[in-house]
Amino acid sequence: MKTEVENREFRMHNHSEQKTPTIVCVFLNVFLGSISVITVCGNLLVIISIVYFRQLHTPTNALILSLAVADLLVGALVFPLTMEFSISSCLYHEEIFCKVRSSFDITLSTCSILNLCCISVDRYYAVCQPLAYRTKISSHVIVVMILVSWGVPGVVAISLVGFNRAKCGQNCFFTVVLGKILIVLITFYFPLLLMICIYLKIFFVAQKQAHSIQSMKNSGTSVSKMERKATKTLVIVMGVFLLCWLPSFLCTTVLTFSNASQPGPLVEILNWLALSNSTFNPFIYALFYRWFRSAFRMIISGKIILGDFTNFKLF
Repeated sequence: MKTEVENREFRMHNHSEQKTPTIVCVFLNVFLGSISVITVCGNLLVIISIVYFRQLHTPTNALILSLAVADLLVGALVFPLTMEFSISSCLYHEEIFCKVRSSFDITLSTCSILNLCCISVDRYYAVCQPLAYRTKISSHVIVVMILVSWGVPGVVAISLVGFNRAKCGQNCFFTVVLGKILIVLITFYFPLLLMICIYLKIFFVAQKQAHSIQSMKNSGTSVSKMERKATKTLVIVMGVFLLCWLPSFLCTTVLTFSNASQPGPLVEILNWLALSNSTFNPFIYALFYRWFRSAFRMIISGKIILGDFTNFKLF
């Protein structure tokens, strides 16, 4: 009798253990799927706005368009593949799946970071050297920036994934996705250092310009507003970027030097946090400006379908 009761409890325990992961997986699929949809829709609004409205055809917006395309592809391709990689452990042994997922992840994530870096360079010349902006940031330079932002990640991804010989279930996450520390330096730490230096320079120049206006107009209120706006912009831009990417790459650096072989839940969570930067980018780089908000309202309301608004003045 005792054995029968124990067997019944054992079966009930097994049943609960099998049911729980299913509920968790459903919840994760719904949650991560929703983030994927938001990422695609947000960046699609940015793309349509820049392509449709001629007023938004500027060098800076060309870089934002390139960023939006990369982030949209992250939402449409990397998010679904990473959902399967993170949730369905049965796919860990699929070497082809692992390589495809890793290729998209490395290429598009690095492309997004390099586009952000190019935007910071563009903003540097616009704020710190406005008289030289048109000569320094020409159409030719913008094209080169975009080609580099897409070409370098492609070469890195092909190099890492193409020459990888590890089995996905053994060392896939670290040898393919994370790569060697040299690649981490090129794809993250160097762009990060460059962006921090550039945005600090922009901040100090903006403050200097604000104080110059104060000395001419003696208007402390306007200066205070300008300083607050400059500070808020830079804090949001760098704060969100660091919040999303820094934990993942710090973890990557530590695990690379420690020769760890298993990813673990923490690495997956940090990887998702890094990918979520593609969700925030359209809100940071587009919704912050009133002309993008006007364009979004016209697109969402369906106004552009009813007539030709390509020359409409957004601001």
